[in-house]
Amino acid sequence: MAFGWIDEQARLRRRAGLVRTLRPRPAVSPLLDLASNDYLGLAHHPEVTEGAARAARLWGGGSTGSRLVTGSTELHAELEQELADFCGAEAALVFSSGYAANLAAVTALAPHGSLIVSDAGNHASLIDGCRLARGTTQVVAHAEPEAVRKALHTHEGTAITVSDTVFSVDGDAAPLAALAGACREHGAGLVVDDAHGLGVLGDGGRGAPHAAGLAGADDVVVTVTLSKSLGSQGGAVLGPARVIDHLVNAARTFIFDTGLAPAAAGAALSALRLLRREPERAARARAVAGELYARLTATGLEAVRPDAAVVSVRAPSPEDAVRWAAECRAAGLAVGCFRPPSVPDGISRLRLTARADLTGEQIERAVRLIGETRP
Repeated sequence: MAFGWIDEQARLRRRAGLVRTLRPRPAVSPLLDLASNDYLGLAHHPEVTEGAARAARLWGGGSTGSRLVTGSTELHAELEQELADFCGAEAALVFSSGYAANLAAVTALAPHGSLIVSDAGNHASLIDGCRLARGTTQVVAHAEPEAVRKALHTHEGTAITVSDTVFSVDGDAAPLAALAGACREHGAGLVVDDAHGLGVLGDGGRGAPHAAGLAGADDVVVTVTLSKSLGSQGGAVLGPARVIDHLVNAARTFIFDTGLAPAAAGAALSALRLLRREPERAARARAVAGELYARLTATGLEAVRPDAAVVSVRAPSPEDAVRWAAECRAAGLAVGCFRPPSVPDGISRLRLTARADLTGEQIERAVRLIGETRP
């Protein structure tokens, strides 16, 4: 029977406690939200939603085609220019998602015969980029520049190192300056995904590469998402102009994908301009994460010290993590639940995301509910 094997896969998932289900949320939820990636609290900000509406009224509901046909508007170009300027890059290119941006950067910059050195903790989109690229991938120990250095020295020729700047599971930061040093010894490029760093780290939220002194470097390429700190949707690649020109001509997820919807571009541009005016939002998101960590560990819970806005709390098992998250939700708190195969180390967690707009009372309530529902 066609697709009959799916039934066995479903049975195995149920037995392992790994079934995933969709849960549509209402426009206005009574839950205290520590599950979304809206780090700066901008997704519902009036300026951001009005930016989306204004763009839709002017440019239409969709971009109408790929960026190389009809899908590239003056609004896209404006967003790219302001993103590049804000992050200190020479140029930027906007994609329909952060996932598409990562696929583009890795596949287009790792031709046949090249080496890709990939951190073991990288996001699925970077991993998929490595799988699709024509180069050979070597996975190295998490956040270990010396492992990167050793891998690069085994290869003669073109090479890139690929890493998240802030890892989405535990919220720990990559040692970017040391990674860049290892790459430069070999003449390799560094491609980093700053999805969880933009808007949170660096001067006024300019991102982890900016904080590490790598902004504008001719051997560093940065990918970002517009769907987290900027409260919109889409992604972008930032880097040297010649790299961006190459992506326009070689990146399949750019050439063959419909352009980012104008509403998303308008929302992201409005959010970026708001962040420029209110740079203190970045520091507030980090402060909230630090307070969540301190309060949770004070109750005896095992958590990972956050380097940005993600706070990871360990759970005893996948089943316990699912039950814990469900009981939090029943008590009025939405939290993320990470378990295999989404976690590379096999350890299940609650994943909390700090937001710049959380109040002290909300932080206290969240910590209390997590403690009261702990396994």
